[in-house]
Amino acid sequence: MMKKWIAVTAALMILLAGCSSKETKTDKDAAKQHKEKEVEDVVKEAEKLPYQFPLTGIGTKEEPAGRAIAVVVNNHPKARPQSGLNEADLIYEVLAEGEVTRLVAIYQSEHPEKVGPIRSAREYFIDLALGYDSFFVAHGYSPEAKEMLDRGDIDNINGIQYDGTLFKRASFRKAPHNSYITYENMIKGAEKRNYDMNAAPDSAVFLSKEEFDELEGAEAKDIMVSYGTPAFDLIYEYDAEIGKYHRFSGNEESADLDSKEPVLIDNLLVVQMDHKIVDSAGRRDVDLESGGTGYLFQKGKVNEIQWKNEAGRIIPYKDGEKAGFVPGKTWINIVPSISDVSFDSEQ
Repeated sequence: MMKKWIAVTAALMILLAGCSSKETKTDKDAAKQHKEKEVEDVVKEAEKLPYQFPLTGIGTKEEPAGRAIAVVVNNHPKARPQSGLNEADLIYEVLAEGEVTRLVAIYQSEHPEKVGPIRSAREYFIDLALGYDSFFVAHGYSPEAKEMLDRGDIDNINGIQYDGTLFKRASFRKAPHNSYITYENMIKGAEKRNYDMNAAPDSAVFLSKEEFDELEGAEAKDIMVSYGTPAFDLIYEYDAEIGKYHRFSGNEESADLDSKEPVLIDNLLVVQMDHKIVDSAGRRDVDLESGGTGYLFQKGKVNEIQWKNEAGRIIPYKDGEKAGFVPGKTWINIVPSISDVSFDSEQ
């Protein structure tokens, strides 16, 4: 795959060299100044806004309100492309049984029309959602997850109880890859259960403008994350024009089913956690507590980090200090081994 990237990059360089011969230095300087002016205008506009959303750090005119909602999203190839992932503030990707990953998508700043397909809960999905005091949405559960839900460890609704009412089955996909829920029905479900949905989660740590301008790290524009099978292996490609990463899964770019808008990522955090098979069905225990190593990718650069679990959240540290996030969307890949991650670090 790295050879493919190198070949593609070489071809692009030749093409761009041919095009650049037709451009004058003045044209290039003018284009650069225009781009810099656009970025400067965006920064100035953001600085005028008195508040920021707690999970993205994006500026907003009004003080953010509204509880975070964590939704378990199916990531099987038969469930792709999904709905609503491009509007999540934060997404965890982690193995379930076998080499299949599932997603825990957390929403607060945006309210997607619908999300899905929805899939069943695992106990470590619930633990991740608890870190944001989330209202938890899933369709089904493992025995251990059911015990947690029955005990009331987290406010939740589940498609097992609301299949065909709050949760709807799409006709163009087959079960278990066809359960969807609208944002409106999530709120209705919370109201049915008398849950308080007003309080916003605590804010994550975000880089200031000065820290953003001085962001350091080795170059990392092309990243691979392996989960052991091609259908779930990932490629992230940095788009310097917009300063974000594109995500590719199974050789297809991740995008919304209906709008076709791509999933764009500002912070890619990849962390190693110990995984252990715990039953004959292949269910896993994932150690969310002990801390460990990882990589934080931002703006085409990478830093090695140590992660800690703080109040249920996976927090990156660099040189003993919290590593702030770039304002925007965050994706966190949890892997069994840091050797499952590779990237192009050529300068």
